[in-house]
Amino acid sequence: MYARRRRNYFLMMGGCLALFVSAWAVVRLWSMPVAIGMCVVAMVIPPVAAMVANRRGPDDRWWDDPSGDPKSDEWWDELDGKKRR
Repeated sequence: MYARRRRNYFLMMGGCLALFVSAWAVVRLWSMPVAIGMCVVAMVIPPVAAMVANRRGPDDRWWDDPSGDPKSDEWWDELDGKKRR
């Protein structure tokens, strides 16, 4: 799961970089409005890539991980109706 999220993040950021570079290296020579539009699209990609990279899947059980404080973990387990071994 983590490898897929990381791969998607790098693909999106690579696409963002490709849009910026191609917009100002090549496309601006033919059409400035298209180059600016490409940059606007590239500007939206990094926040979306961060959301994709930090999204948790249904199998990720990060909220069940123990905190490291035995008293706190015992208290939360009691609230959740769980028994610790």
